[in-house]
Amino acid sequence: MAVRLRRDQSAATETAEVWVETVGTKWVGTDAPGASEAAILSATKGKVDKTIRVFTGVGVALVTIFKPDGAVDPAGTAALAGDLVHRGMRAVLVAGTTGEAGTLAPDERAALIRAVRAAIPADVPVIAGTGAARADLAVVLTEVGVGAGADAILTYPPPGPTGSAPDQADAAAYSAGLTEFFGAIAAASAGRPVLAYHVPWISAPGVPVADLSGLPIAGIKDSSGSADRLLDELAHYNGATYVGSSALLALAGPMGGAGAILALANVEPERCCQAFDGNAATQRDLADVHLEVRAGGPAALKRLLGNRAGFCDYSRVS
Repeated sequence: MAVRLRRDQSAATETAEVWVETVGTKWVGTDAPGASEAAILSATKGKVDKTIRVFTGVGVALVTIFKPDGAVDPAGTAALAGDLVHRGMRAVLVAGTTGEAGTLAPDERAALIRAVRAAIPADVPVIAGTGAARADLAVVLTEVGVGAGADAILTYPPPGPTGSAPDQADAAAYSAGLTEFFGAIAAASAGRPVLAYHVPWISAPGVPVADLSGLPIAGIKDSSGSADRLLDELAHYNGATYVGSSALLALAGPMGGAGAILALANVEPERCCQAFDGNAATQRDLADVHLEVRAGGPAALKRLLGNRAGFCDYSRVS
């Protein structure tokens, strides 16, 4: 899916060459002279190249730095992002669950995205988290992220029915709802790639692996922590799979995962990269801090950042 479009006029031809760029990938097509970018976007709507990678390697699910009085600190958050990119992060997720997104107003999200985008190199994508309990709110948050300069979108679907296993009709209805939801997000993303977010403890039942190939998405972030599900995705889905659990890095990387988007990378960026590259000893060495962060969430990360780097450890969630 397009991120940016650029028109190059050539005096030797009567057509305009249209470069449709993605983060790290580009391909070429042609269109009639004078065609608008809006027309190009309309023509490509819903056509997602499953070989696209928003990024490869390890990205960070960035915490949101607050001031001691609880106000958002865009400058402090951007400074953290810049440091982490310098230490090897290949993407930055802003306003995800680790960023305490549920506590952020739309204007706070926009300020954070703008500050981070300005603080890191252009070739490192900023991904806006836009998951919400309602589809209409997720669409609005996607528009906010796009307007603030995000390069890609990460969103989970609204929760569906839970409990006993659905019958075939219920499963089909849920799958149709997922297609409609991600189609609306893709339309709101204005050509930026959309990643589905599988996070079943927030949005049950999540995004079934069997549905991935039919959705208008560029990939999946799987934070389930399930090795079985990760293997299913890597074996049967040809889009980009990003692992969200720092317990599975040494499996995801060597098995061909596109990358990782990690909370733990806020405090252990180098070792997360090493584990994703297949270093089993480093994966084991991360166990204690992984378990601490898993148990304590953003507040635990803030305490670690405060102790290690002096960032304010205020958190809006306990």
